[in-house]
Amino acid sequence: MRTLVLNAGYEPLAVVSFKRALVLVMNQKASIVAADAEHPVWGSAGAWDRPSVIILRNYVRIPSGRNVPVSRRGVLRRDNQRCGYCGGSANTIDHVLPRSRGGKDSWENLVACCLKCNNIKGDRTPAEMNWTLRIIPRPPHGTSWLVRGIERALPDWEEYLAPAA
Repeated sequence: MRTLVLNAGYEPLAVVSFKRALVLVMNQKASIVAADAEHPVWGSAGAWDRPSVIILRNYVRIPSGRNVPVSRRGVLRRDNQRCGYCGGSANTIDHVLPRSRGGKDSWENLVACCLKCNNIKGDRTPAEMNWTLRIIPRPPHGTSWLVRGIERALPDWEEYLAPAA
């Protein structure tokens, strides 16, 4: 079970194990915001709520200059698992400007793509195929993109995560 850690300004900072979260709560460094009531943590002294979301008592500033590293999983997540060319279900990524022509592995040059479109496009640009992109590839933004583990968010976390844009 994972726990979302928020700073005092309700910004997501990290995802930790429920054991680590419980230690922070017991040491009075954090407070439980949401708990899994169906699965308490049992110990020799009794039962505790299993934290799902905790908030730190002291404010921790998030560095604003951090860039989100490019990854296959990140591109698929950014594009909502939809092909940038046909809108179908995407399971791979495509370089808009192929690497053989100098295309880089960057947020601006990668789109989610279905296997069919990827094979048809091959080593050509969308303009050469008379295709148009359904999205404009851009780097993702928002605090939830800076936290590892958020891509598999739990339902309890939704109200604390900024909508992905």
